Amino acid sequence: MIHMPRLVVGAVQGRSGKTTFTLGLLKALRDKGYQVQPFKKGPDYIDPSWMTFASGRECRNLDAFMMSKEQIRTTFQTHSLGKDISVVEGAMGLFDGLDVEGSNSTAELAHIIQAPVILVVNCTRITRSVAALINGVTGFDSRITIGGVVLNNVARPRHQNIMTESIKKYCNVPVIGMLPKSKNIEIPDRHLGLIPAGEQDMLLERVDNLGRLVSENIDLDLLLKIAGQAVDLPEIEKKPLIINSEPKPKIGVIKDRAFSFYYPENLEALTGEGAELVEINSMTTENLPEVDALYIGGGFPEMMPEEISGNVALRQEILNAAQAGMPIYAECGGLMYLTKAIVTENAEYPMVGVFDCKVQMEKKPQGHGYAIQEVLAGNPFYPEGFVLKGHEFHHSSIIELSEQQQFGFLTQRGKGIADGKDALVYKNVLATYHHLHASSVELWAEQLVKKAKVYQENKLKKN
Repeated sequence: MIHMPRLVVGAVQGRSGKTTFTLGLLKALRDKGYQVQPFKKGPDYIDPSWMTFASGRECRNLDAFMMSKEQIRTTFQTHSLGKDISVVEGAMGLFDGLDVEGSNSTAELAHIIQAPVILVVNCTRITRSVAALINGVTGFDSRITIGGVVLNNVARPRHQNIMTESIKKYCNVPVIGMLPKSKNIEIPDRHLGLIPAGEQDMLLERVDNLGRLVSENIDLDLLLKIAGQAVDLPEIEKKPLIINSEPKPKIGVIKDRAFSFYYPENLEALTGEGAELVEINSMTTENLPEVDALYIGGGFPEMMPEEISGNVALRQEILNAAQAGMPIYAECGGLMYLTKAIVTENAEYPMVGVFDCKVQMEKKPQGHGYAIQEVLAGNPFYPEGFVLKGHEFHHSSIIELSEQQQFGFLTQRGKGIADGKDALVYKNVLATYHHLHASSVELWAEQLVKKAKVYQENKLKKN
């Protein structure tokens, strides 16, 4: 058995201050010298980028829809081992999920990893009723433990006093602190969530402010005590290391301010299968490096289309590589990059042009949530009938799509691209709105690396 201090940060509903508190907590603990491992519940790239910055450690995602319970436990324990404390930020309301059982809720995740919950309560326009709310939460699911309460958006001392006294009188949960109302700690939103940490350096000082705010207003000793009371966990079986023969196939990963949505497990899965990763910047890398495949993740290419479009040489070389049969796997932003153009309100920006269509930015979300895809015949990476779980969130739609365009997925859940289908296919290229997590689709990395090896071998034979 292993002792792993841990906690889950939850709330009654979204917009209660979970992220504000979590970022401040990670920074406060880090500043005090603790080794903190952050996790984010659910599919998300943006919150984890801030959590990584605040903690100084790569944030990992845990999701009961895309991952099995065993995969969740393995991921959690693998990265929590040797750390002083692990902090998991929940999503939406504590009990909210896809069904009435809350099967993929934050509470379910807390149950799977047997972690106490710190409940963040938005105290705007509430006083004594906060006690009734807390009692409702603590009595709703007996499988989880509410270890403590954080009062957020507290207006003034009188407001705080009546709430803390009410909780003390009517509830059996300690208040570990409060966060006052403050506009100086807000992190601006973008249409898919928080702004990525790497893109807004001038806002990183707000993480420092959050750290100080938590240090000054939260009883960290009590919080650490609550985390330390979590039950010991059984050791997980370690997988043997795979020794791959040389030469390693090289997979180019387009990773920059425009394309930053990559789960660390996805990149690790590729190297675990024997690939060497080569980072490429869509705006500054002038020529395509010697690679045997490409992986283009999601991001915000629509926010800097002129810079991406301006790199004509790289766009042309990627097009040439696709036509030559190079394996290319693209997700969301990567899909946008491989079309003929990105169309915004103001202009049209030429892109790579692998696919005979364009992508148009819309004012409202076009797809947002979990997705399930069934693989169609002719897909370059998966066998027909294979089912992938993942998610989609995008504000763009595909326009001027050719009637002859081949699709790779039949969308069972989600929006997809058109007519209940997703994933544009051309030779060994697959481009989709569907984001996957390598833990839930282990075949993905295996197949992409296998395709890269074949491409590499064919190049060596020609030379």
